[in-house]
Amino acid sequence: MQVRIEESWRRVLQPQFDSAYFELLTDYVRRAYQTSVVYPPAGKIFEAFNRTPFDKVKVVIIGQDPYHEPGQAHGLCFSVQPGVQVPPSLVNIYKELADEFHLDYSRRNGDLTHWADQGVLLLNATLTVQAGMAGSHQGKGWETFTDAAIEALARQREHIVFLLWGSYARQKGRVIDRRRHLVLEAPHPSPLSAYRGFFGCRHFLLANEYLQQHGQEPIIW
Repeated sequence: MQVRIEESWRRVLQPQFDSAYFELLTDYVRRAYQTSVVYPPAGKIFEAFNRTPFDKVKVVIIGQDPYHEPGQAHGLCFSVQPGVQVPPSLVNIYKELADEFHLDYSRRNGDLTHWADQGVLLLNATLTVQAGMAGSHQGKGWETFTDAAIEALARQREHIVFLLWGSYARQKGRVIDRRRHLVLEAPHPSPLSAYRGFFGCRHFLLANEYLQQHGQEPIIW
């Protein structure tokens, strides 16, 4: 199957596209879009990769699956399109950013495209979801695909910052060599867990310090 994805990622992930599991996944996702409402829009499934080429990745943030309500998901984890109410987890991310950088994030919309364009790979573990049904496309093959993307970054690149929030993201990060990359872990920023250690984690400051120490431009969060 011909997948529309940024060329540097295509080269890295071609073995996945050629595999049997990806053919089954493609069939499943195609049928899902034909027979039900699925998010994000089909043209945005690989938006995280298209916005942040393999060689440009500086930071990786791992989410679980796309938002499942109308108008929210557009292919970047934690991000929603302009005009959509900022979701609770992102509200808490903005609270932590405001505390770290002493800036007012209260008027920000939820669109994180400007992060992706600076080298922040906003990667959900599962890239599609049925409307109104969180986790509905888990276990179909997406996790294998996104594991391969994370492993490729961990093995072929150096000095990337991986922000792993919550137990699910930490499991996805088990292949990362901590000697080559900075791995920062904290509870998930959701209202259920943010007060257990996400607030005060200083991950955004620490990420920028690490990038600068290795000759890279910091992220304008």
